[in-house]
Amino acid sequence: MTDTVAATTRRREATRQKLLDAAAQVFAEVGLDAASVEAICERAGFTRGAFYSNFETKDELFLELSGNVARERVRAVRGRVLELESAGALDDTPTRAFDIVQQVLDISADDRLGVLLMSEIRIHALRNPQLAAAYLAQEDEMRRSVSQIIEDIARAKALRFRIPADEAARLMLTVWEGASVRAVMSGLDYEEMCVHTNAELARVAQLIIDAPED
Repeated sequence: MTDTVAATTRRREATRQKLLDAAAQVFAEVGLDAASVEAICERAGFTRGAFYSNFETKDELFLELSGNVARERVRAVRGRVLELESAGALDDTPTRAFDIVQQVLDISADDRLGVLLMSEIRIHALRNPQLAAAYLAQEDEMRRSVSQIIEDIARAKALRFRIPADEAARLMLTVWEGASVRAVMSGLDYEEMCVHTNAELARVAQLIIDAPED
């Protein structure tokens, strides 16, 4: 690949990424149906020509954006799991065990626009089989990552769960997602959202975590 071709490819990729970033903001603010190609282009600082040289339709852009969001959420969770394993955090004391699970979820905690975007993706996944498959696959990856943390803690005998690790992970993620949505509806800022979601998760912990055996 020549330098000229490489430079052209990089510019095209940069333009495409700027359009995706702008679309994420616009979709989160007004929703897919109300978002216009013009609004996305204006937010990104490009013309309609730049848009249509990268995407055939707004729906195509939305589908790619949804996939990117899903992959990034899974990547963040996996990355945090590896960090905790490397730091030896999974062998920590029982009093820290639930904090570890919270840390895994906190690393991918969404701000207001992130929660709005995920809600928009979820709504359209209900009507679009292709998007639904991608969304459910992302959910499964998230659950497996959190479940692995729980199983590692259990193997280290740091604590015991009253339900299987996979069910505990599913419950924690469901509560976390729901708490994030309610926090946005309540007008909380990012720090308040984190406090709110952690409080909800702590209530779940009281139900599913057994006291360690002496």
